[in-house]
Amino acid sequence: MTQRHRRDRKKKRLLYGAAAAVVATATIGTLAVASPGLLGAAGDGRPGGDPSLQTQFANAAREFDVPQSVLMAVSYRQTRWESHDGQPSTTGAYNVMGLTKVDPEDVEQDTDEQLLDLMNRSGDPRIEKKFDKKKALASLPEKKVDTSSPTLHTLDKAADLIDGSTDAVQKDSEASIRAGAALLAEYQKQAGAELSDDPGAWYPAVARYSQSPDRKSADLFAKRVFESIRTGEQEVTADGEQVVLPADPSVEPVKPSNVPLAASLAATNEDPAVECPTGPTAPVCTFIPAAYSQNDGNYNIASRPANGFDVRQIVIHDIEGSHDGAVAVFQNPLSYASAHYIVRADGRVTQMVETKNEAYHAGNKTLNMHSIGIEHEGYAIKGDAGWYTEPEYESSAALVKYLAAKFSLPLDREHVIGHDDVPSILDSKIQDHWDPGPFWDWNHFMTLVGAPTGAGGAGGLLQAGQLVRIVPPFTSANQQQMKYTEKVGDQYVTKTTVALPVNFGYLYSEPVADQSKALTDPYVSANWQEGANWTNKVTAGSTHVVAEVRTDWTAIWYGGKKAWFYNPGGQYTAPVGVKKAITAKDGAVSIPVYGRAYPEDAAYTGTGVPVQAGNSASLTKYSLPAGQLYTKAGDAVPGDYYYSAYNTDGTRVVGTTNIFVPIRYNHRMAWVKASDVKEVDTKPAVASTNRYNLLTRDASGVLWQYQGSGSSTEPFLARYRVGGGWGIYNAITPLTALRADGTGDAVARDTSGALWYYQGSGNPSAPFKPRLKTGGGWQIYDRIIGVRDLTGDSRPDVIAREKSGALWLYKGTGTPATPFAPRVKIGTGWQIYNDIVSTGDLTSDGKPDLIGRDATGALWLYKGTGSATSPYAARVKVGTGWQIYNSITGPSDLTGDGKVDFVARDGAGALWLYKGTGSATSPYAARVQVGPGWQTYNLIF
Repeated sequence: MTQRHRRDRKKKRLLYGAAAAVVATATIGTLAVASPGLLGAAGDGRPGGDPSLQTQFANAAREFDVPQSVLMAVSYRQTRWESHDGQPSTTGAYNVMGLTKVDPEDVEQDTDEQLLDLMNRSGDPRIEKKFDKKKALASLPEKKVDTSSPTLHTLDKAADLIDGSTDAVQKDSEASIRAGAALLAEYQKQAGAELSDDPGAWYPAVARYSQSPDRKSADLFAKRVFESIRTGEQEVTADGEQVVLPADPSVEPVKPSNVPLAASLAATNEDPAVECPTGPTAPVCTFIPAAYSQNDGNYNIASRPANGFDVRQIVIHDIEGSHDGAVAVFQNPLSYASAHYIVRADGRVTQMVETKNEAYHAGNKTLNMHSIGIEHEGYAIKGDAGWYTEPEYESSAALVKYLAAKFSLPLDREHVIGHDDVPSILDSKIQDHWDPGPFWDWNHFMTLVGAPTGAGGAGGLLQAGQLVRIVPPFTSANQQQMKYTEKVGDQYVTKTTVALPVNFGYLYSEPVADQSKALTDPYVSANWQEGANWTNKVTAGSTHVVAEVRTDWTAIWYGGKKAWFYNPGGQYTAPVGVKKAITAKDGAVSIPVYGRAYPEDAAYTGTGVPVQAGNSASLTKYSLPAGQLYTKAGDAVPGDYYYSAYNTDGTRVVGTTNIFVPIRYNHRMAWVKASDVKEVDTKPAVASTNRYNLLTRDASGVLWQYQGSGSSTEPFLARYRVGGGWGIYNAITPLTALRADGTGDAVARDTSGALWYYQGSGNPSAPFKPRLKTGGGWQIYDRIIGVRDLTGDSRPDVIAREKSGALWLYKGTGTPATPFAPRVKIGTGWQIYNDIVSTGDLTSDGKPDLIGRDATGALWLYKGTGSATSPYAARVKVGTGWQIYNSITGPSDLTGDGKVDFVARDGAGALWLYKGTGSATSPYAARVQVGPGWQTYNLIF
């Protein structure tokens, strides 16, 4: 998509092909919200565990006699339970159930400008000079969208069924769920089936709800829905709500002989056979050939990947129009454009060019020669719409996974790229496409492909020279308003979209969110907020080398510059590991950057192929300065050029001295000559085994993790949401120090007195394994404290105090299921303390110590002895005035000096750091304030 194609658009313009995407609706019975045994979902900073959506599904399921699992699974397979703030999808679907509403005023038929955007994509001047846009447009059949089709008005019908307004069903999730449930029940009745309690009996309604016009596509949607019912689903929505569909492996769908369809679809001949994935939930595919003729045509005959003519990348496109409109363009021999595949909004796949052939899809000859192009029905940006439905994501991901396996491609964002990642080829041939756009969820898509980006992780410290993957959250935590232009009458007007989740982070020349510091590019002049301005946007999944780090800001090497983006706690990046990076060779001040990889002039000699114009030209406004490091995006390859022939393989000219290395240069890919560069190893991830975390719980029961930084001035990174549901506990204590690498165990007591064991997982993003019940009766204690290895046997122990003041030792066994030996009484009189704090080895003698605070605010140190019978020496007074604190915690060594520290929160909510000294007589230094605002937590440990 190009910047000029923001014009001539109505605010709510939607596109449709022969079949429009429609979202499913349904409701469900009562389900329990995930317990602390289901922790680890990455959040966006909002409170989790909110049962509102869960309850809405349950209520609607009961009201309309639809099994809750059916209702929830239909919704999940359409929208992943996202409301999208009531904004329409690219095909007119709304809210959680994806019900459709498309009126004539919402639709603008494919304009000449949009159709031209699909044409002339060979990237080869020899082909481009043949293109005549007037002739190409004149030869296209006229396509009209029938907005009277019932498939485009499921929202209207569903609203009538609940006696509700269409506006409410569009904007309110509860109304959407009720309407979807009612429509699902109506479809079941129309099929002559009962409103059964058995989910498997609902196959007819589920298939009909797909709105697919053919049996295969309707069956595919139903199969995917019942797969979700059998395996279960759980999701934290963009708004921070946790929703869970429990697995029910016993459900067996009963498929009737006759499945009602939304419409009928004419059959097509699959000649040649389609190249598509297979399996029960694989996309439905058909073959409609693109135009090919002797003098005109839309692709080149080839025999890829034979004889080194390999496929290296898969390019994701957005049609910016309808499926049928794209088919018409690609079947027009005067278009000089095609894609190998089109994914329709309902998930059906149309193949138009065999993968062995070179399709004209990317507008860059080198990319066309070595890639597969996949178009998607939908728009990349518009005033009130932008999201893609789940059937389209799922089918596209299955296709990409299949193609990557077929051509042995790595599954990463340097090999699965967007059209916006394709570089311009020359200074005179600037590539202004930017599809699939900012509303394409790369994090989710790559997860479906089987290569998660690492989004939603806990983050961590970064260092210069480290290779990272960019993973901004596609949630309400990363919503942006985008500017676009559209033609109103004879005037071009700049408009602004509603705020929606986006797949990028803004880039700045300095570590400050100031639009005057927005990164610029010498080839682009668009406004910093324009969706078309890719220059100041680093996209999800792309990999870059860290240039510098300043607290919550990270700089990467990008387009010959140091580019800064907001990266709280490192959570918008994921470490990639030690890889090879590309930098300028020794002695070079800078080196050229190329937009295509052609052979040297001499390679054409004797081939009958003319040397191409500007054959060795670089992008002269770009360079790779010395000292900067860039992602190596593939092996070095010889420059090549493919000269086509009619109905047979052409001539591929292959260089011997022009050897190129692909790199991620900025937002886009590029090439540098192997003779100009050297490879260097990137830095490893910063160690996390010597840093320690602090955990907190807020009033809603959400657990937050503050990863230790090892710094005495800023000891913690930005907080990370571990999960909800922890409000069921009245005591939580770590048994060992909680390290930044996700190790460290804890126990928690619920209100019944049962004690639950949480073993460390070794995963910082989900630091605990599922809980294990260790026993009951722990309600007799008013304090439960994990004290590390108190007895010297390398197993963590617990002490517990009765209200009488008796202190009991539970010696660790090392077995999580039965973690403690029978209790042993180790003291009395401990009721004098209103707080008891496990500090770890405060005195640096290798034994864990304990601190007690009495009613006067005096602090007393109990030095560990290592003995199981008398584990503490006589107390020593080490301070006064500690009554000002309502929480004292000893998380271990926070400052990286090998001595354990502790923190305390005062009545105003300020957190203070007490740096350990290692001395038994004065074990801590003067306090230093960490920061205010900690009163939001009811537990710190």
